[in-house]
Amino acid sequence: MLTGTHLIIYSRDPEADRAFFRDVLGIPGGDAGDGWLALALPPAEIAFQPAERDAGHEIVLICDDVDTLFADLADADVQCAPIVAQPWGRTTRVTLPGGSHLRIYQPSKSKAG
Repeated sequence: MLTGTHLIIYSRDPEADRAFFRDVLGIPGGDAGDGWLALALPPAEIAFQPAERDAGHEIVLICDDVDTLFADLADADVQCAPIVAQPWGRTTRVTLPGGSHLRIYQPSKSKAG
């Protein structure tokens, strides 16, 4: 039986990305052994989207208020794409210190879950 999810983000600057998740996003964590920081994540969900080819995988973080988070990230000098409204919610794309990206979205009110 599955008991959780372990996500891996490959990074050109893992220390900076770990600090971003811990210090800017406020995700708690601890030493997983040998100095590796493991961060706790809130509940997760998984979705399977149609694709014509193997498009890889994407990490998307969910928030309650994308406008406030966007402003807080801007205050912390974090690069974010403009917020875009979609039928399923509002989303932005964040540039991590290591150079990779992840999406953050606020589900629409009608989202079940």
